[in-house]
Amino acid sequence: MSSNVTTNTNGSSVAETLPGHHVPVGRWKKTWTEMKRNKISYLLLAPFLILFTVFTIIPIITSVALSFTYYNIIESPNFVGLSNYRLLFVDDDIFLKAIGVTFTLAFVTGPLGYILSFLLAWFITQVPQKFRFFYTLCFYTPSVTSAVAMSVVWLYFFAGDRKGLLNHFLIKLGILNEPYLFLQNVDSIVPVIIFVSLWMSMGIGFLAFLAGLQNVPKELYEAGKIDGIRFRWQELWYITLPSVKPQLLFGAVMQVVQSLQIFDVSTQLVGFPSPLYAGHTILSHLHDYAFIRFEMGYASAIAVVLFLIMLGLNKFIFAILGRD
Repeated sequence: MSSNVTTNTNGSSVAETLPGHHVPVGRWKKTWTEMKRNKISYLLLAPFLILFTVFTIIPIITSVALSFTYYNIIESPNFVGLSNYRLLFVDDDIFLKAIGVTFTLAFVTGPLGYILSFLLAWFITQVPQKFRFFYTLCFYTPSVTSAVAMSVVWLYFFAGDRKGLLNHFLIKLGILNEPYLFLQNVDSIVPVIIFVSLWMSMGIGFLAFLAGLQNVPKELYEAGKIDGIRFRWQELWYITLPSVKPQLLFGAVMQVVQSLQIFDVSTQLVGFPSPLYAGHTILSHLHDYAFIRFEMGYASAIAVVLFLIMLGLNKFIFAILGRD
């Protein structure tokens, strides 16, 4: 018996088999029909979808599952329920301190790095074309240089003796009478990490801003001059910013992810663990339990918390910049 697909008054599809008898068509069947209709598109997407599933979706699901277990790699995972999360937020004082340090770094380096990336990219678009590559290279190089290589420079700069570059100049200027231990004093560790992180923050978001700014149609600026725009800041506010909203959204997401994953800079500058855990971040705590203590269940719980923090901040950013 043949069946016909019709649409009822509320817009849902139904399969008509007998007069007066209607059976709803399942959502999965409708999806499968659409996939068969657009099979070429899905075939082209398949390599990315497979890699994304294997290296992103499955690890996330595995981490969530392991976070409810005690797992030390040698023995089989043993289900412990919410014990790992209770230990994290009730008994693990170092983790609570790591959350505070991470949020401090994120809420300072995130917005500042984001603003600096955009302003420097905008500055580069204002200079003649022949000089843009030089400025781009100067600002982008620190972000692609390894933290180990950069730490050699900054360790010399912040060294806690008279040979340290910063101490040498401060003593020479009479500001200090004796060397200051920038990398050992708990009051200066976080500011030093913030400073170095900002120096290395001109990454993918910076390039996205630069590409977006260079592709704003010149006709918009000409039309703006006709409509009464006279100053650069007016062009920036009324023309440039609305034209690069996609790049602003992408740069904000990348900056949030980068600011919450500060680990190498802290480790190379102040050691692991840092003095009194003053530079201890969530990722440092994760690295400690995953690759030093091999408590993978507890490390997975830390990873899930970090993932949820990133997800929440990204939702907040999409709510602000992703409306259009």
